[in-house]
Amino acid sequence: MPDGLKIHYRGELELYKTELDKGNLQDAWRHLERAHILGQPWPREHSHVHWVMLKFGFRIKDVREIVGQIPRLFVGGVKSFVGTIPVGNTGGANVPPLRPMEIPDDLQAILKPYHTKG
Repeated sequence: MPDGLKIHYRGELELYKTELDKGNLQDAWRHLERAHILGQPWPREHSHVHWVMLKFGFRIKDVREIVGQIPRLFVGGVKSFVGTIPVGNTGGANVPPLRPMEIPDDLQAILKPYHTKG
């Protein structure tokens, strides 16, 4: 992941932690989804955000999220490596893993200089 993009990716993960610590679970999750969109084209970052999503599922005791994250954790980074990601997918078990989704405008602007499909 390019350094200029890594700043935004890490920023979303920091916002996730901040909101999680405050008990704002919906806002925390939204920042994880945004980190997923930003990290999706890069295997390490893609896999990492799925790991964090899995831990979040355990923290909130959401069986659906836990079960949904396990295959995503193992396959997500591989899909990034071979370039077959569903662009814009937010990464949670609440959406089909292969469904492309619209990328929010602010994230599109962040991704544009890095020539991703965003």
